[in-house]
Amino acid sequence: MAKRPTPPTADAPPRAPRKAGRPTSAKPPRPRAVKAKPAPDAAPPPPPPQAEAHAAEAFAFPGADQRQMLETLSMNLAKAAMTAQSAIAEAALSQADRPAALSPDPFNVGPAMNSVMTSLASRPDKLFAAQADLFNRYMDLWATTTRRAAGDETPAAHDAKLAKDKRFRDPAWTENPAFDVMRQSYLVTADWMNGLVSSVEDVDPLVKRRAEFFTKLLTDAFSPSNFLASNPVALKALAESNGESLVRGMQNFAADMERGAGKLKISQADYGKFVVGENVATAPGQVVWRDELFELIQFDAATDKQRAIPLLIFPPWINKFYILDLQPENSMIRWLSAQGFTVFVCSWVNPDKDKAGFGFDDYLEKGIYRAVEKALEQSQAEHINTVGYCIGGTLMGAALAHMAAKGDKRVTANTFFAAQHDFAEAGDLLLFTDEHWLNEIEQQMDAAGGVLPGAAMAETFNALRANDLIWSFFVSNYLMGKDPPAFDLLFWNADQTRMPKKLHMDYLRSMYGQNKLARGEFVIGGVKVDLSKVTIPLYFQASREDHIAPMNSVYRSARAFSNADVTLTLAGSGHIAGVVNPPSAHKYQHWTNPALPATLAEWQARAVEHPGSWWEHWAAWLHGKSGDWVPARDPKKGPLKPIEPAPGSYVKVKS
Repeated sequence: MAKRPTPPTADAPPRAPRKAGRPTSAKPPRPRAVKAKPAPDAAPPPPPPQAEAHAAEAFAFPGADQRQMLETLSMNLAKAAMTAQSAIAEAALSQADRPAALSPDPFNVGPAMNSVMTSLASRPDKLFAAQADLFNRYMDLWATTTRRAAGDETPAAHDAKLAKDKRFRDPAWTENPAFDVMRQSYLVTADWMNGLVSSVEDVDPLVKRRAEFFTKLLTDAFSPSNFLASNPVALKALAESNGESLVRGMQNFAADMERGAGKLKISQADYGKFVVGENVATAPGQVVWRDELFELIQFDAATDKQRAIPLLIFPPWINKFYILDLQPENSMIRWLSAQGFTVFVCSWVNPDKDKAGFGFDDYLEKGIYRAVEKALEQSQAEHINTVGYCIGGTLMGAALAHMAAKGDKRVTANTFFAAQHDFAEAGDLLLFTDEHWLNEIEQQMDAAGGVLPGAAMAETFNALRANDLIWSFFVSNYLMGKDPPAFDLLFWNADQTRMPKKLHMDYLRSMYGQNKLARGEFVIGGVKVDLSKVTIPLYFQASREDHIAPMNSVYRSARAFSNADVTLTLAGSGHIAGVVNPPSAHKYQHWTNPALPATLAEWQARAVEHPGSWWEHWAAWLHGKSGDWVPARDPKKGPLKPIEPAPGSYVKVKS
């Protein structure tokens, strides 16, 4: 029977309360050393000062300020969690009635990875060597970490080669040894995984490239910088703001979910800061022609005299033309006007379901030919020079070959910005053009009524540069709680357009899939066109870091016009910044070489580097192809009556 507790007697002193702590099981009493008992009248010795201090720390309670900070942090964390949960719940409800995804593997990654893994499994010696390599890398990492812990090595000594990685540029990644090891472990593993896939030799090159691309996407996604708990910069912001940074981040997340109608649509810019026609696309001019496919805009003269031969620009129909007219200081259209050129731009319609059946023939006859006709009528000139940008350049190249076959000599010189005609080395976009994916995207367009939604193409382009266009904004907007930047270029990048099914599928199959234009097998306007028949002067611009129209692909395209007088310039930077680089910015560089040898490598070996923009080099070439000086043309006084001021209506239609 359990003993009852014996109540203390009146003479007995009360028992000291038990200290708080983890309950423990009964233990046998320890033998105690016999100590001399103090005399009954002696006062107990005072505790040492150190003991008093430790006791005070052990039983100290947080002050009012600390309690308030903890309460605020707890409330903000709860608020952030509730905001995220609410956004996810609303997204789930909004998606409930929608059809399921067309395929669990739309990019056909599974078969590609299976081929790579099968190849690796057939070479156990390669796998063993790869595993040994990974083990050695980890041993080197731990040796470096040990030396650093002992004070024998600084972070900078072993980190110089990684300084270019924007994800880990903040000093917090190297100052804290734990995060430094986490970062380096990730980089070792990611580099090893990507290298292992790239080392496969007996797999179809396109299949291997697909596996490489999606392995890179996967390793990028699992970067420790993309998670709050493993990102020291985000954790520091969380602590310094008492959790408010995470609240703002989850509010940004909820807003993007709502903007994407239940699908995450990451904001890349502060879209409220820009309005087309008010603070972007503000070059003065007039819409002088409008039909179902395009508006023709003539821009005001900026000089008293202009060149006799006007300039007509065909931008890509998958983007809006105002990439060439963002702000006054970086507007190519304003700059060209200031050089004395009469500038026309074809502003393509943002096509809806009624244009689903429009194809290359329509964009040739109702687009290129009609725009040339109307620009000549308005300027009262006999000849015109043209520009084709990106996919607009692909169309323009086919149109020039069609004109050559028909004996049409109205276009006397043409410029291509980042345009491809030979797609044999068209880069990572080739991965999205196998028949499996083409069938998938065709079904997607059918479900949308015969057009490709603008967001679908944006997602593809973003995936080509996931770290820059997806994860950097994910971290900044959501983990750090920052507002997206007020950046005109990224505002334009998000202002996507739709694409007609017939045109887009023919483009993907004929150009990327079968490379018909370069092979002389592409039929447009009833003619099988041949690029070698084009004999007018051509100016090609390529960009060194272009991920959409790779420089080698543009170079092959320039050589495809084998009987034309071709001038090629290579610009620094990428697909957009390489083109939109005004001389006043003093940014990047460009290379020139009057020859056009067999390979880009040979061209680069003898190319001359020049600082800054390539625009002035192009303008000098263009002046030589644009005739004499004539009195400046006023868009309001031409034969075509003005319809409305630039930038017109088509460019303002949202997808």
